[in-house]
Amino acid sequence: MADLTTLWEVGLPLAGAGGGLGYAKLRAPRVFWSVAGLPVARVRFAVTYRATMDVCGLTVQPSRLRAFLVRNVARRSDVQPVPPKVRRVRGSSTGMRVTLRLPAGLEPSDVIAASERLRHAWGVHSVHVVETKPGFVELRMTGYDVLRRVKMPRRRPSGQMVVPVALREDGTAFVRDYLKVPHALTLGANQSGKSMYQRNLITELARLRVALVGIDCKRGVEHRRYAPRLSALAVTPEEASGLLDALVGEMESRFDLLSDYGAADLWALPEEVRPVPIVLLVDEVAELFLVAVKKDEERRDRMVMQLIRLGQMARAAGIYLEICGQRFGSELGKGATTLRAQLTGRVVHRVNDKQTADMGLGDIAPDAVVAVTTIPPDKPGVAVAGDTSGGWSRIRTPEKTAEEAAAICAQFAHRTPALPALAAYRPVIPTVAPAAAGSVPLVKPTPATDY
Repeated sequence: MADLTTLWEVGLPLAGAGGGLGYAKLRAPRVFWSVAGLPVARVRFAVTYRATMDVCGLTVQPSRLRAFLVRNVARRSDVQPVPPKVRRVRGSSTGMRVTLRLPAGLEPSDVIAASERLRHAWGVHSVHVVETKPGFVELRMTGYDVLRRVKMPRRRPSGQMVVPVALREDGTAFVRDYLKVPHALTLGANQSGKSMYQRNLITELARLRVALVGIDCKRGVEHRRYAPRLSALAVTPEEASGLLDALVGEMESRFDLLSDYGAADLWALPEEVRPVPIVLLVDEVAELFLVAVKKDEERRDRMVMQLIRLGQMARAAGIYLEICGQRFGSELGKGATTLRAQLTGRVVHRVNDKQTADMGLGDIAPDAVVAVTTIPPDKPGVAVAGDTSGGWSRIRTPEKTAEEAAAICAQFAHRTPALPALAAYRPVIPTVAPAAAGSVPLVKPTPATDY
């Protein structure tokens, strides 16, 4: 009886703890990883590191000096192959990071090629290899699927024009750094998460000292809700044509200012005379290329020419482009591929055909095209981000409703700069009149969401 009582007293708490860990693994993966997953992974890594490196082909033969010292100083007959030296091991709420010093004879591509084998050997969700400096790589391991429920890192990136937009699959933040990648293209099918990406981008930009300019030829169904934070907005092709002309005029006046001060770009100007940077957000860029009648072709050609001019020269003047659409290629017409070549950053969500993925990433990261075509439809917001360096990664934007985005834009409306050159396109902030007494209040329909 005493044995049964002891077993009951010990087994019941253990069963409860096991059940709690099982629940946390499904519902609170961060908690489960911090409590159970990380300690187990660190022990497994420490115990099996040398053997794992050996079987994965990540060891090299020792140098003659090392072999001599082992045989004559350590008095050992067997000389073991040399694995990368572990410099640092750090745990986090999403995974574990290991800094390795590569021995002579190994290069980062060797470790990248073995990342899938390392993942299975150490029982983690994924292993990403990043070269930090010559001779050093960092293994970024994640203990669970961080893109299943997106939670952005608490530490915000620093920089003049740097905003966090999404979460990478290695647990780090995907940021838009406009000083490094001034122009970008975002593609994706309906219900793929493009609107969610734009909401996160606009709400993060709204916090900065920056002018936001929108072109939404769908009569403003997406951008009109951000009107309190927009310095200019065009909702028809005719308005878009005039707005682009005004932006080019603003760019040329800024070039005159740069010439007067002998500055190479906007950020080299003294702060007291530096104009506010401008981010142009174009939703459904195909609407600027398509015309219904022949007489509109001249306006279309002028808009495309102005967009190309902005893409080629506007970076120095502090004007940056964010182009969004479902498809963007040569079938849109003259100038489409020329404009696309100026858009360094690429973000491609789920698409309906491989050709669209090729349009977005085929010219900069061909191996990322396959990753785009495997995005499932039940994971909106998942995308592949790349740039002209050839690197790419999977990302996912956190969920944000249209009402939340509109509220943030209204909160930071006081930061909206007035640009005289764009004053004619400053959006009018609509005011909602209260319903008359005894009348039935009008119900405003909730806009559709891509998420």
